[in-house]
Amino acid sequence: MRIVRAIAAASALSSVIVLAPPTSRADDDRQEGWITLFGDGTGLEAFQEPHGAWRIVGSSSLNPDDPRHLSSEDGTGVMINDPPGRTTNLLTTREFGDVEIEIEYMLPEGSNAGVKFLGLYEIQMFDSYGKPIDATGNGGVYPRAELLPRYHHIDEGFPPLVNASKPPGEWQTLRAVFRAPRFDDSGKKVAHARLDRAELNGRLIHEDLEIPYPTGHAWRTRAELPRGPLMLQADHGPVAFRVVRARPLDD
Repeated sequence: MRIVRAIAAASALSSVIVLAPPTSRADDDRQEGWITLFGDGTGLEAFQEPHGAWRIVGSSSLNPDDPRHLSSEDGTGVMINDPPGRTTNLLTTREFGDVEIEIEYMLPEGSNAGVKFLGLYEIQMFDSYGKPIDATGNGGVYPRAELLPRYHHIDEGFPPLVNASKPPGEWQTLRAVFRAPRFDDSGKKVAHARLDRAELNGRLIHEDLEIPYPTGHAWRTRAELPRGPLMLQADHGPVAFRVVRARPLDD
């Protein structure tokens, strides 16, 4: 009987499947080529100094006493520029060419921020909930502009295909695949920058879109380049970020 029990026990052990320890999202992201610029417990080390008034907090929400600002609680996991609500734009220490991004951000009422590829080509982050579609609104590719005699747009930019904005105080997600401009051996541009695809909160807002010039006033003052930093705009209004990650597509 003891022999039979031993054989049965050995047979049961041989059928046990040993599972590998689960991997975290960060591990999966690294295997897929993603770089976490902010999130998963990181600080501001992925961004050039000075960092201005940016703070790391545990959470963010609409300020109940002033909906044009954000409130926060102590902890980690969110970076916020409020108070004061305007501070230094953040530039990544790493430069990118062709890149895929995913950014989760929150805005209060009336606020204005954005992400700039290569520091030159901007997708707007704006409180556009329930408003008409416009290139200066949430998800739009910002128009070119002139500073004098006063700041004004000189073209219409590229509005999003739909207004996919969420209300102020809710987290929003931007995903985009950007292609840098191409240059020949002499440095002459032979192909414009392009958005292969961009989604806001799961809805398509741009597809196969050429961006002929840097946006805003940068088209006047900045040369186009094949690589550059990502820029998070923080000098136009309160904003919070809880995920900023990028996947280089040209390495």
